[in-house]
Amino acid sequence: MHLLSEFFDFFLPRICPSCKNKLELNEECICSNCLKKILPADSTRIRFEFQKKFLTKGIISGFTSLFVFEKDKELQRIIHAMKYENNFRIGETLGKLLGDKLQNEINFPHLDLIIPVPLHHLKKSERGYNQSFYIAKGVDSKLSLVLDKRSTKRIKYTETLTSMNIREREKNISGAFKVNRIHNISGKNILIIDDVITSGNTVSEFGRTLKENGAATIYAASLAIAD
Repeated sequence: MHLLSEFFDFFLPRICPSCKNKLELNEECICSNCLKKILPADSTRIRFEFQKKFLTKGIISGFTSLFVFEKDKELQRIIHAMKYENNFRIGETLGKLLGDKLQNEINFPHLDLIIPVPLHHLKKSERGYNQSFYIAKGVDSKLSLVLDKRSTKRIKYTETLTSMNIREREKNISGAFKVNRIHNISGKNILIIDDVITSGNTVSEFGRTLKENGAATIYAASLAIAD
């Protein structure tokens, strides 16, 4: 197997999406040098972001993130490749790291389901996949829960939120989600998975929809947290 991997790496070299250097055989999707440069989200930052984005709304009961998003640095290039360059395996690789972190989180009691934030069918057609599903798949490989991508859907096509203020973001995302299999959601403790959480409005609206359809407790986790 090792010789076969070397053979494929010679003819079809795997490239790090951040630095564009060739990956070593033991490196999966991202080189170790670039991973070391990404700012981790420590417990102090997580507490601050939870209080800022989620606490007053009373929907998300617990939250964690793997990294802090920094503009024009390694993680931005990696996430861009994951979302727009058909490199969805990055999501699964980083999802495994997020899963490792979740295994050590004391603020995440018994969980029943992992649900990735749904992507509208038009965006999914353009992109070909939902990157949050692959992140969730990586997380689930560590937590061994039920990964549910069929009980919910996004029914509203939303514009990119980055250029909007808080009120515009809330209006833009309001009513964006629907539960189509209530029996799978009712009474369950659910972990929502997203790629990057900025204002927290998308995750909060999705969580609100889940709770209105009988979910017990909602938690959230993301690859990155951004201002």
